[in-house]
Amino acid sequence: MVPEHDLGSDQAGDRGAVTVEGAIALAVVTTVFALFLAGFFAVTAHLRCVDAAREAARLVARGEPDRAREAAAKIAPSGADVRVATDGDQINVEVSLEPVGDLLPDLAITGTAFAVAEPEAVG
Repeated sequence: MVPEHDLGSDQAGDRGAVTVEGAIALAVVTTVFALFLAGFFAVTAHLRCVDAAREAARLVARGEPDRAREAAAKIAPSGADVRVATDGDQINVEVSLEPVGDLLPDLAITGTAFAVAEPEAVG
């Protein structure tokens, strides 16, 4: 004869396990999605900083430094810092952005560009 088991008493310790596993899975999925979005926005901000630095360097090389800052401010993410350094005919532009949010606090977002001034712009 097979001993009878009370199935209700064996499963009493497992009650709510599926709910807990679901809650953990939902938290993990939410965290991964938030990190993915933060990474996506960081990459997008980096590309915008590089574009802004490139455009500013090009305009400074043409002899239009005022338009360079204006263009960089329009292209770069809001709150970005634009630094233009000239050494003779060499132009270095760096556009940097402080990290936004708490997901990637140590990430430095910068874009740099280098140009050589046009001969007409140097004089």
